Amino acid sequence: MAVASKNIPAPDLVKARRALLSVSDKSGLIELARALDAAGVELVSTGGTAKAIAQAGIAVKDVSDITGFPEIMDGRVKTLHPTVHGGLLAIRDDAEHREAMETHGIGAIDIAVINLYPFEEVRAGGGDYASIVENIDIGGPAMVRASAKNHAYVAIVTDPADYACLTETLSQNDGATPYRFRQELAAKAYARTAAYDAAISGWFAEALDIEAPTWRAFGGRLENVMRYGENPHQKAGFYVNGDRRPGVATARQLQGKQLSYNNVNDTDAAFELVGEFDAGRTAAVAIIKHANPCGVAEGATLKDAYLKALACDPVSAFGGIVALNRLLDAEAAEEIVKTFTEVIIAPDASPEAAEIVAAKKNLRLLVTGGLPDPRAGGMMAKSVAGGLLVQSRDNAVVDDLDLKVVTKRAPTDAEMADLRFAFRVAKHVKSNAIVYAKKLATVGIGAGQMSRVDSSRIAARKALDATEAGGLTESLAKGSVVASDAFFPFADGLLAAVEAGATAVIQPGGSMRDDGVVKAADEHGIAMVFTGVRHFRH
Repeated sequence: MAVASKNIPAPDLVKARRALLSVSDKSGLIELARALDAAGVELVSTGGTAKAIAQAGIAVKDVSDITGFPEIMDGRVKTLHPTVHGGLLAIRDDAEHREAMETHGIGAIDIAVINLYPFEEVRAGGGDYASIVENIDIGGPAMVRASAKNHAYVAIVTDPADYACLTETLSQNDGATPYRFRQELAAKAYARTAAYDAAISGWFAEALDIEAPTWRAFGGRLENVMRYGENPHQKAGFYVNGDRRPGVATARQLQGKQLSYNNVNDTDAAFELVGEFDAGRTAAVAIIKHANPCGVAEGATLKDAYLKALACDPVSAFGGIVALNRLLDAEAAEEIVKTFTEVIIAPDASPEAAEIVAAKKNLRLLVTGGLPDPRAGGMMAKSVAGGLLVQSRDNAVVDDLDLKVVTKRAPTDAEMADLRFAFRVAKHVKSNAIVYAKKLATVGIGAGQMSRVDSSRIAARKALDATEAGGLTESLAKGSVVASDAFFPFADGLLAAVEAGATAVIQPGGSMRDDGVVKAADEHGIAMVFTGVRHFRH
């Protein structure tokens, strides 16, 4: 049953006389405490926070002094007390509330400065089960939510980044906080506890292997407000959720202008693709445009791989994203900057390479410190009208699959290497996906078509375009292999690949018409391998 409101109007300005400070992150704490003390605000604090303030020579009361009850159970119980929550929740203009405060000796708390146990950091750092559980804050979120609910009278500050704004506001309003300011802080506070609880519930689902929890929550912290979204009339922001998977969200930007919404989306796609290639085995480069690869290659060096990837579709590479699986060196950097590029992302960059890139002031250079693990799990979400679609990450890797030769002719060793390469790439191409590859480089890519045969034809056309751009006479697709992200429902897609010059095919299989497709391959002397795994990417 809903609780009825007494409709007592909130005051605009509330004089700050007492502040409760209880923080895990102590950055900026002493400066804030000193400013509040100078403004005549009485400070009440807990545990380590109180100790830090006192050691700085600032007057502070321990919370046990006002509750009359000591901290117990290793600090698990310290602020869960009526004196604290009464001081946060009391409606000061309600006669009954004032009477209760006077009867029970409850003093009003006008400012609450609270941040929470570092659950996200401990989880991301690989803490064990017991350590992670111990870092689930209880009293902190309870005080944050109580203060935010009673924002009519209480200013709740959960982010050290807001300390300066608090002290400036107090200075401008003769030691008081305005209602609008308290409202904005309350909104931020509830978002913080929501993200915190989302992280906790998500961890439990992962730790207990609960595939579809009844309630699913997602949360994040604003990293950047973007100029716009996919298009100029759309608003956008970039939020990070604490996941330490190497990528655009965790990267350090060495130079260049701010990333756009599309830059972030495309850079993520590029780095996830290049993460499929073990840096200890080979150098690999992926060039991405609109979240689709327009060229991918392996090579002895990054320069070699980049030039092979670029040759696949030099026109589409203009204004693209370049992802590398190794430290960006000067030799590769010199080649990449010859073509207009939006973003370069790599595990690291040499000082010489960074200097070369710096000559292009708008070119963003991101370093991640590592590669994403293509075998790692995790959840992915996509919004739809009225809800979210949530699924596990596609962490199937071709090296782990049981490849089955289904044709009379088996692939040669060289064809098999190219087939594995092509299937790695097809996993990251929008469906329907067709990838032609030769000598560990893409030579034609067909993406995002409603018909698989159309993707086959587009990929073949791209191979012809690349042939012409390279000044060659014979299509690059001649003698190539082809990968399909899903089965061929009819032989027509296969026949289009044969017509383009492909000699071997890798596909999941599983169609009711597999026998007819295999028969067509045998009739044309094509080797075909089934993976048993599909890689749709919408």
